[in-house]
Amino acid sequence: TKRPISIPTMNDRAMQALYGLALQPIAETTADPRSFGFRLFRCAQDASQYAFHCLAKKTSAQWILEGDIKGCYDNIAHTWLLDNIPMDRSILTQFLKAGYVFEDKLYQTESGTPQGGLISPILANMTLDGIENELAEWISQEKVNFIRYADDFLVTAPTKEIAEEAKDIIQGFLTQRGLTLSTEKTKITHIDDGFDFLGWNFRKYKECLIIKPSWNSIKSISLKIKTIVKKGQAWTQNLLIRTLNPVITGWANYHRHIVASKVFSRLDAYIWKITWKWARHRHSNKGHKWIAQKYWTSGEGWHFKTDENTLHKFSDTEIRRHTFPKLHANPFLDRKYFLQRMERINKQTP
Repeated sequence: TKRPISIPTMNDRAMQALYGLALQPIAETTADPRSFGFRLFRCAQDASQYAFHCLAKKTSAQWILEGDIKGCYDNIAHTWLLDNIPMDRSILTQFLKAGYVFEDKLYQTESGTPQGGLISPILANMTLDGIENELAEWISQEKVNFIRYADDFLVTAPTKEIAEEAKDIIQGFLTQRGLTLSTEKTKITHIDDGFDFLGWNFRKYKECLIIKPSWNSIKSISLKIKTIVKKGQAWTQNLLIRTLNPVITGWANYHRHIVASKVFSRLDAYIWKITWKWARHRHSNKGHKWIAQKYWTSGEGWHFKTDENTLHKFSDTEIRRHTFPKLHANPFLDRKYFLQRMERINKQTP
């Protein structure tokens, strides 16, 4: 099924950006401390490392509630937003009721945040903030931790029963906002069986927690590379390399803080295989040695390269430890801390 996305006009985008700038300090001040998505100076890697912090010890929680909110951005109740978001109601109403055009027909929006709107992530975060306090109020267990990235979240729990209780509490919180948990995608899992979160797989092997790229994430990058190489069958080698390099580097940097070395090596082998096939297809009447000498250089391993560019390898990316930020730090009040932290992280990234 096609999901319509409204593209706001330049004027609407500017207005949303302006009101977003005004809302952001409030959103950051009232945010759940363990919310990491679409916030200043926070990222998915922070969420994964906090999850590791909560689950890594032998005495850590064993059960995980994997939460999935059904159509979060599409279903937030407009009445709740108008009653609770501290901004001009008439302007917010115009943002929410703008509607969208699909196949030359105008559709009204009766719920949800503006599709494709700059302000939508802020509104969604402000809608979901408060779950952490709600859980703390009803469940006084030290091993119960709430970790959220946008509309994906985890709850750690010492028992399956407490995870079930947390699920009911969160559903009650969401109902007030017009939202519901997806019955198909919301699961309660034991840490020994593992679970996926933000493109990573978390699982304990003999009481040792390992985070690796998830199978779906590996499958997705493999397909993306295959699609580019297939599309580039008539491209120059230089253009193919320039197109693949940011894809390879971006994916490797996203996963560089976890146990990814073996996956990086497997993906390098896959790229070798697929680029060899690309070269063979272009020169079907040439021998292996001729093709290898034309497109690869040897030295410290074989490199698919031209005089201008070399194809990056996943394994060129060094695995580095990542630490999550101070949970209660506010980017508007603790800006120096966040800028220094960002500088340290950027130094580690090629």
